Amino acid sequence: MDAKSPPPSDVLSLSIDSEEATVRLAQALAPHLGPSDIVLLDGALAAGKTFFVRALVDCLKTDDHVSSPTYTIANIYQTAICDVLHVDAYRLSDAQEFYNLGLDTQIDESICLIEWGSRIAPAFDEYLQISIAFADDADDARIFEISHVGRRWPDVIGALKTESAD
Repeated sequence: MDAKSPPPSDVLSLSIDSEEATVRLAQALAPHLGPSDIVLLDGALAAGKTFFVRALVDCLKTDDHVSSPTYTIANIYQTAICDVLHVDAYRLSDAQEFYNLGLDTQIDESICLIEWGSRIAPAFDEYLQISIAFADDADDARIFEISHVGRRWPDVIGALKTESAD
């Protein structure tokens, strides 16, 4: 499976100025997610990947404590919609190493949120890509660039564009 770069017209760039705005983005995305969806998150250390995952899982209605899977590599959270598989791919060298974890069934039945996801992007035919970068102007400010690979995501990005314009 060879992942292709998303077309530039399908990139949504959002300036997020606070943690509250990050939560609002998670609230906007959550209703569009379901079983077998893959969301890859990238960004520097402390950019807010785990914070965004926590906000997103909370929006999906969970009683579970969401924490970084840095040492466990994968955590599973139960939500009202389906399970969420939260993976940290930082210590994985490539897609084959990800395959060796044996998470195939979980991926098919869960929403899969993968931090450092670009490391293993070739493992997937379709995914939503969220890159988080520090903005220059404030401590809590971030730039979220949302793109995709595959046919599943253009409508989702369109809905997020509409919601962010409101």
